[in-house]
Order: sequence, then structure tokens, then C-alpha cells
Amino acid sequence: MSDDAELVRIAEQLCAVPPADFTAARTAAASDTSDRGVAAAVAKLRKPVLAAWVVNVLARERGDLLASVLGIAEQLREALEAGDAAELKALTAQRRATLRALVDAAVDVASSHDVAVSAAARGGVERTLDAALRDPDAAAAVSTGRLLRPLEASGMEAPDLTDAVAGPFAPAASAPPSDELAERRAAREAERAAREAARVADAADRDLARAEERRATARAAVARLEERLEDLDAERERIRGAVQDARDAADAADAAHRDARTAAGRARAAAERASLD
Repeated sequence: MSDDAELVRIAEQLCAVPPADFTAARTAAASDTSDRGVAAAVAKLRKPVLAAWVVNVLARERGDLLASVLGIAEQLREALEAGDAAELKALTAQRRATLRALVDAAVDVASSHDVAVSAAARGGVERTLDAALRDPDAAAAVSTGRLLRPLEASGMEAPDLTDAVAGPFAPAASAPPSDELAERRAAREAERAAREAARVADAADRDLARAEERRATARAAVARLEERLEDLDAERERIRGAVQDARDAADAADAAHRDARTAAGRARAAAERASLD
């Protein structure tokens, strides 16, 4: 086992020792190791503050619970990068609920070791776990179980991890994503693309429905106008026939008038001749 691995192993154990027993446990651990360099490094290990110790015990005894929720930080970043407002809102609500449950679990674990957690220490636990749910490096630090002090993430700023972890610690932010994370990211991207495609398809369907409605309305208007035109054509033919009949009647009246005028003239002439006789 390398010196670093040995130091990490001992630091993990010491950081989970109840605060009241830390000094004695550290002295014993330094004495038990045969490597002088490791022994010297162990002797210099600092005791975690209460809030950090509570998180360490949670990571050590409920690592399954901790690991199951730390993925929310990555999901939040993916939703933020994708601009998925609905997913971001849902994940933010989930993060708050998860944080409350995680803090309660951490306090319960501390109580099982007969360690009371003050309100101030509980606040430090909450801030630390909140940082872990926001930032991958903070999540990695919490997962070591070797925290020395609480962490805090505010806004978009990454938490300060300086001297926050006992023993060697390398932030994981620059590490390539695991196969599982890559698969989850690809699945989320596929889901986002599917939602976008469905949104576009729904919009196209609505546009098509509106176009079909406009087409049906226009076709109905054409049918009404064509029917009206047919009625007008029939009315025009009827009027044309009536005009012809009126013309024929007028011509007959003209002829009768002429005949009547001729007959009247003859009658008037005969009357004048008769008066002369």
C-alpha cells in the first residue's frame, strides 16, 4: 500500500471517530503505523469540526443514500446547459426536498453515536450538503468522508475546498464523465430532443388544422358564390324573357294604336262628308 493510500485509509477512520475521542484515536493510529512518514502525517491531521464530522459519518455509514442523491448536481447542470426551464424547476424543487431529507438523515446518524447536533452545526451540515448538491468538486469532497470543515456554495461561485479534506484530495471536476454519467447525459439529451421534436410536431399539427379550417371556409365561400351566380344567371334569363314579352306586347299595342288612329280618321272624314250633304 502506498503512503498516500495508507494516509487516506487512516484519515477516513479518524474523521468518523466521535469528536471527543479524536485526539486519542489519532495518537493511537500514528503509533500503530510502521511508516514514519505516514505516522508524522497522521499526527498532523486536524480534528473535523462537528458539522464536518456529521457529514463524514453520513458518508461512511449511509454512503448509498449520499451517492444516490449527489447525481442531482450533475442533472441540474445538464438542465441549465440545455436551457430546459421546466426540468430545471423540477430538479430545483427535488434538490430542496432531498437536502432536507439528507440533513435529517445525517442528524439521525450522529444521534446513533450519542452525539448531539446543535442548531449551528445543523446549519453547517445543511450548507455542506447543499454545496455537494450544487458542485461536483464539493460532492467529491463530501464523498471522501474526510471533511475537516463545512463547505458553502453561493450563487455560481465554486466552493472553497482549501484545507477542507484530510489527506490527499484531487477535485473531480476535470475528470471525464463516467460511462453511467455519459449514458444518463445522452439519455437526457435524447429526451430533450424528443420533447423539442414533439413540440415542433404539435405546432405543425396546429398550423395544419388552422390551414385546413381556412381552406374549408374559403371553399364554402366559393360554393355559396357559385350558387348565387347560378341564381343570378337564371334570374337574368327570366328577366330577358319578360323583356321580350314586354317588347312584343308594346309592338302589338303600337299596331293596334295605328289601326285605331286610321279608323278614327276615316270615321271623322265620313262624318264631315255627311254634314255637308
